[in-house]
Amino acid sequence: MDITITPGKLRGTVGAIPSKSQAHRLLICAALARGTTRIECPAVSQDILATAGCLAALGAKIRRDAGGFTVEPGPVPAKAELDCGESGSTLRFLLPVAGALGVDATFRLHGRLPQRPLSPLWEEMERMGCDLSRPAADTVRCRGVLRPGQYALDGGVSSQFISGLLFALPLLAGDSTLRLLGKVESMPYIELTRRAVSAFGGESEKTAEGYRIPGSQRWQGREKLSVEGDWSNGAFWLCAEALGSPVVCQGLDPDSPQGDRACRDLFPLFFQGDTEIDAAQIPDLVPILSVAAACGRGVTRIVGAGRLRIKESDRLATVAELIRGLGGRAEELPEGLVIYPTGLRGGTVSAAGDHRIAMSAAIAATVCREPVTVLGAEAVEKSYPAFWRDYEALGGNIVEGASK
Repeated sequence: MDITITPGKLRGTVGAIPSKSQAHRLLICAALARGTTRIECPAVSQDILATAGCLAALGAKIRRDAGGFTVEPGPVPAKAELDCGESGSTLRFLLPVAGALGVDATFRLHGRLPQRPLSPLWEEMERMGCDLSRPAADTVRCRGVLRPGQYALDGGVSSQFISGLLFALPLLAGDSTLRLLGKVESMPYIELTRRAVSAFGGESEKTAEGYRIPGSQRWQGREKLSVEGDWSNGAFWLCAEALGSPVVCQGLDPDSPQGDRACRDLFPLFFQGDTEIDAAQIPDLVPILSVAAACGRGVTRIVGAGRLRIKESDRLATVAELIRGLGGRAEELPEGLVIYPTGLRGGTVSAAGDHRIAMSAAIAATVCREPVTVLGAEAVEKSYPAFWRDYEALGGNIVEGASK
């Protein structure tokens, strides 16, 4: 679906959608715990549904209604097929879980997910007892059972690998350690995982080198938990506000463990002069921060963002193309970006299958002089299916089709 947006300010109040990051984690913990858990999550996305579907394939009984999910564990099958859609979180979280449960699991991957890396998690799981293979380009198969012991992972590739092991290792019969090598990036997401596990009575002890995880843990379901508002997606509305639209985004916890709440303090920096932002802990914010930077008062240098090349798109390339496509100036670096304060004129942007590029282009339209066309606008379904509806409710003017 291609759309064209007439430039104009947004006005009004919008509620933050439930946090995709937290929803993944609570669903997984609930499926692995004893008893029934109610998870309040009134809005879902393709990624969240992928995790729920994969957990059902692993034996959990999951009922979804308008308000969220009711989850209870069930018998674990000997063999299962798990459709991850395009969700990297689903694959990286549940691959170690399948290994811990000893399920002969076949994971189906879609979109760009088959090209996204699984090393060094792949090698570590094989070293510790699993047999991993790729029967086809879009398929990963996991057989065997992980054994407890000493695990080690590079902390700079993906925090999702670490989270996956923090879900899996407590299920093993003996104690384990997880040593993190090098600089650990996206640490707030790891702590979000530990908080979710802790909410169900799970344990992990932080050590100087990583984590110690007791084995044979028996988690307990919770009567009711609510998924908090999503700072990653709320950042788009906060950017619109920073760029002059009188928009209020409700439902964001200022004390949330989500690392992307940093956007609240970062947006003002672009209007104070030259600035440098280390994106190592907040990679998902880079597209919308870049839009704000292009409309700021100084040159912005974004560093520590090399992992963005393995997201839904090569986000360093697609963000630079976004800015240039709308009349701005951006330079792509090997592990970052330089954004110049040229302002944005308007033009055509390809979402490149990336939800955050599509939404960033829409917020950019609030300060452009000419229409903004977004090619592949349906990419928002991955994390925020109601985005275009909310955008129009705030006064955004959208028509289907490319600008002529």
